[in-house]
Order: sequence, then structure tokens, then C-alpha cells
Amino acid sequence: MPDALLRLARQRPIVLGSRSPRRVQLLSELGIDFRQAISRVDESQRPGEDPFAFAVRMAEDKARDVARTCRPEEIVISGDTVVVLNGIILGKPVDRAEAIRTLMQLSGKRHTVCTALAMAAKARLLCSGEERTEVFFNPGLLEEFESYVDSGEPMDKAGAYGIQGMGGFLVDRIEGSLDNVVGLPRTLLRSLAREALRQI
Repeated sequence: MPDALLRLARQRPIVLGSRSPRRVQLLSELGIDFRQAISRVDESQRPGEDPFAFAVRMAEDKARDVARTCRPEEIVISGDTVVVLNGIILGKPVDRAEAIRTLMQLSGKRHTVCTALAMAAKARLLCSGEERTEVFFNPGLLEEFESYVDSGEPMDKAGAYGIQGMGGFLVDRIEGSLDNVVGLPRTLLRSLAREALRQI
């Protein structure tokens, strides 16, 4: 029997509500036909909001927002990834200096990467969930971080690094799913697809 995600994609057109090129690539690799649409929601964290609850809220808000512009039969998949160190979200760096500071903060330490996913149709949330991976950074030198930042790779990535690219040298090991760190946890995605199939 085909997995739940493939069954869902055969029953309904899929819309990826994300601008992330990593999610586009990963979903394509799963053999799913989809189109891409971008949400317009405010991505600000609320005062005192738990980082992981924020990731789930963002995924849900993006999915509902995109679904409002879609055909009724389309299923929207949206996601949000956060890098969390000591309870603080380390977002995408705004400039070179911030990227270097972020990498210095992570150097030699353990942090959590959380990706939340949500599915919606007709502007109604169908299901959502999140997955976490613990990432252990190697200690690094300022010169190494500067060279990496100057490559340009960190500038559009939460936590200022891409584990699947040149930034792999920063990571000693992980505990959990690698595709969660990249931004599209397949186990969670298939679990949500099963839930969506029960609701459509």
C-alpha cells in the first residue's frame, strides 16, 4: 500500500505553503507533485511565547493563510523551523555580524532544532505537529566562522548554518532526525498525512 503522503497527493492537489528551497527539494524527492505558494502572515514571536509553541503557531497560521487563496480541493502543507539555544530562538541573521555572533553562541554547545508542520484546506486547519532534534556543535574559531559566513550560505537560515551544505563541518553529531534539521521531517509529514486523510 502506498504511504499516506502519496495517497493524500493522489486524492488531492498539494500546495507547499513555504518559500524554503530546502522544503521544495525534499518534497520533490518524495515523489510528490505540488505547486508552491507563499503566506503573508506576521512571523513575530509574541512576548513570553514558548519557542516550540511559536513554531507550531507559525506553521498553522501559514497553512490557513495560504489555504484561503487556494481551491477548496487543495491541501496546503506549511512549516516553520526554529533553532533554540537556552530557550531563545536564533533566527535568520540580518547581516554578517549577526551571523558570526550566532555561530559564536552555538560553538561547542548543544541546541535544539524544531520543525513544525501543518496541513489545511479551505482555510481550515486539518492537523499539525512538531519534531525536535538535538544538535551538538563543534568548538570553532572566529576565522572559521567568518570564512563560512562570507560564503553566503548562512544568511537565509535559522541559526545561521545549513547542516546539509558547507555548514556540516560545524556539527559534531545529532540526536534525532536529520531531515528535521533541514526543514521537512518525513516521519511527521507522513503522520500528518494519515490524519488529513481521515478528515477529508
